[in-house]
Amino acid sequence: MNPVATGALIGAALAIAALLFGFWGFLLVAVFMVVGALIGALASGRTNANAIFGAFTGRRSS
Repeated sequence: MNPVATGALIGAALAIAALLFGFWGFLLVAVFMVVGALIGALASGRTNANAIFGAFTGRRSS
């Protein structure tokens, strides 16, 4: 799937969540999407958990 189609699909999912569940439901869906993307990136080896932890603790820049 190309980046444009992926972005459109994510936007559609967030729009539906906003319409059905209101702002807090939209925010919860967005947070779960980000968490799912991070877990997927960690599982596929595209990112390093130590680098993410270092960026959040201020030891490294992202």
